[in-house]
Amino acid sequence: MKKILVACGAGVVTSTIAVNKVDEGLKSLGIAPDQYKIDQTSIAQVASLAEGYDLVITTAQYTNDIGVPVLNGLPFLTNIGADELIKKIAQTLELAQ
Repeated sequence: MKKILVACGAGVVTSTIAVNKVDEGLKSLGIAPDQYKIDQTSIAQVASLAEGYDLVITTAQYTNDIGVPVLNGLPFLTNIGADELIKKIAQTLELAQ
């Protein structure tokens, strides 16, 4: 099972939107929910939690090297490029499509 961490400023509002979009998007690609797990947090907690995850998605600018891939989740808030981001998430995690 692949583990995804989604982060926003406070770990509540925009990360919840992004979590829902990731979940819906992966399911729309035919990826079963038992292939991944999504958690959410605040940007401040990313570095301390990243080790336990395969991918981090942030809705705010994040440039620190944390040892796992980090993708910008802003397309989930703007709906511009969201489909491409879902495909990139699936590819990054090597989830069957």
